[in-house]
Amino acid sequence: MLESNEAFKQLRTAALARNLAFGALTCLGRHTVTGMITAAGQQFVDWTSAYRLFAQKRIKTDKLFKIALGGVIKELPFDHEIIAHMDDTILRKTGKKVSGSAWRRDPLGPPFHTNFVWGQRFLQISMALPENSYCSQSRAIPVDFHHCPTPKRPGKQAEKWEWDAYNQEKNKNNLSKQGSDRIKMLRQQLDQSGLQEREMLISVDGSYTNNTVLKSLPKGVSLIGRTRKDTKLYTIPDTSTGVGRKRVYGDRIPTPEQIRQSDQYPWQSIQAWAAGKTHMFDLKVIRDVRWRAAGGQCDLQVVIIRPLGYRLTKKSRMLYRQPAYLICTDPGLSIEKLLQAYLWRWEIEVNFRDEKTLLGCGEAQVRTENTVQEIPAFIVAMYAFLLLASHRATKNGNKSSLPRPVWYPDRNPQRQTSGDLINLLRTQLWAKALGCNFSSFVNQQLRIKSQKNKANLLSSALFYLRK
Repeated sequence: MLESNEAFKQLRTAALARNLAFGALTCLGRHTVTGMITAAGQQFVDWTSAYRLFAQKRIKTDKLFKIALGGVIKELPFDHEIIAHMDDTILRKTGKKVSGSAWRRDPLGPPFHTNFVWGQRFLQISMALPENSYCSQSRAIPVDFHHCPTPKRPGKQAEKWEWDAYNQEKNKNNLSKQGSDRIKMLRQQLDQSGLQEREMLISVDGSYTNNTVLKSLPKGVSLIGRTRKDTKLYTIPDTSTGVGRKRVYGDRIPTPEQIRQSDQYPWQSIQAWAAGKTHMFDLKVIRDVRWRAAGGQCDLQVVIIRPLGYRLTKKSRMLYRQPAYLICTDPGLSIEKLLQAYLWRWEIEVNFRDEKTLLGCGEAQVRTENTVQEIPAFIVAMYAFLLLASHRATKNGNKSSLPRPVWYPDRNPQRQTSGDLINLLRTQLWAKALGCNFSSFVNQQLRIKSQKNKANLLSSALFYLRK
């Protein structure tokens, strides 16, 4: 709490934000500002201060994310690489006057037709916090949530200077450019924390595996990203002989798809954690290659991953997903670390799902520039604190949790989902107000669970409610 006070100018502002934080995490309805106020039990006091908290930027959300970053670093082993994931997401809106909103390509649209949705665009960086070392499950803790609006396009009657200003602003707000800037900012924060010697790996999807990001990577950062199957790759040239200007690129080698189909390159099996258990992956690795998009001084390694087979039912035929083609800017990185770091990237997609569906990120009915930036960032920061608190409590041996519903698979141990954590927090905060303590409520639920015909209590329905 003392560390978070640095994000506020006054202690009373910090106290107000604390109440709103509990309201945001325990809100049962839409996560608007009034919903947070009501969930915190402040609906009969002055409500305008809650709006001014965000409208007048009385909270420094970047300081909150810096605290989350420090918490992740503290939990990581000293010899473990810092692994981050970066991706962008869209918060859908309906109001056409919401600041920063525009028509965006719908990522959930069908592949045969491009759909558009109206919404805001945010860029998020999450840090991997594994339970053990490599080959184990991991949580992604958000450490940055940045608003990336699109500049407004001038009208048909606009002057030339307006178009020049628009083009400059468009280049400045390019998503790849902003992603590169956020990577640099994260690396600077790590250096300022005395972690100059710690290597950072950042995994991205194909939209950030381009020359804008690759050619501006800061020192101490290695990127793992997806690439196209027809990428043109080259060997490292031999510069020991010959006259004239030295070559930057050597001979062309087969494309990743051709390498996958060729018997000249052997497969190797690597064990890694994915989809809740350990799997054996078949890979082909080609080191010391160059790619024009990464520049002539950057040596790469290319990894081709054979898709895993799966069955929809026990008796159905074997199905396969698409193969994956990865590029890493560190040719000496071990393949085990590279593969696991990229598989952990799925956790940032889990972050997006939880932030939108469970925490209502983007549901606040505001439209000014400050509020549309600060409220979603504040909710994501509280989500990061919740995940960090869960990790610390579990590590210290605190196994307190609600009895899980009967439809959950009976596996032990199971990682608590974000919905479980929110229900647990809601129970611990509200149980006393409803006339029972946490321990007696849990014991009561265990008795009800063993009595199949016993009617459930209203408090149980309240604490187990999902949005």
